[in-house]
Amino acid sequence: MTTGLDVAVSVSCPAWITALPGAQDLCKGAAQAAFVAAASGIAWAEASLMLTDDTMMRDLNRTYRDQDKPTNVLAFPGLDNVDVPGTPIMLGDVVVAYETAAAEAAHLRTALADHLSHLIVHGILHLLGHDHESDADAERMEGLESRALASLGVEIETVTVPDDGEER
Repeated sequence: MTTGLDVAVSVSCPAWITALPGAQDLCKGAAQAAFVAAASGIAWAEASLMLTDDTMMRDLNRTYRDQDKPTNVLAFPGLDNVDVPGTPIMLGDVVVAYETAAAEAAHLRTALADHLSHLIVHGILHLLGHDHESDADAERMEGLESRALASLGVEIETVTVPDDGEER
């Protein structure tokens, strides 16, 4: 039996690869770091990551959140996760928009790689059931983000919590 997090990364926006030639490996590492930091008790899971553009993100945000604008990251939890012995738990999908993420990184004077890592960590934590609806939940989630990012060598103070459109 396999353990840990299996991650598939799709790139529908070539600008990601132009800006970050190692984007797919970076995303896998960030997802793994979030999975370990969360210590969810899940032995084996799968997640899908998509690096896309603002156009696709706007469509997704409009369709699933009734917000007609792009956002930096969206997380779509897997439905009806059934723990079948010998198979992974399907966590769901995380989608990140290039133009929004790149603009945020530039505004923050943060490396795009670090910001992408943070967005992936944030999305994976959502798939694992964490949120930031209350101050206590936000504090717990930010602690997990900090632990995951520190394990990647990302300077925590240079990365802000993503603006994923959710109220805190």
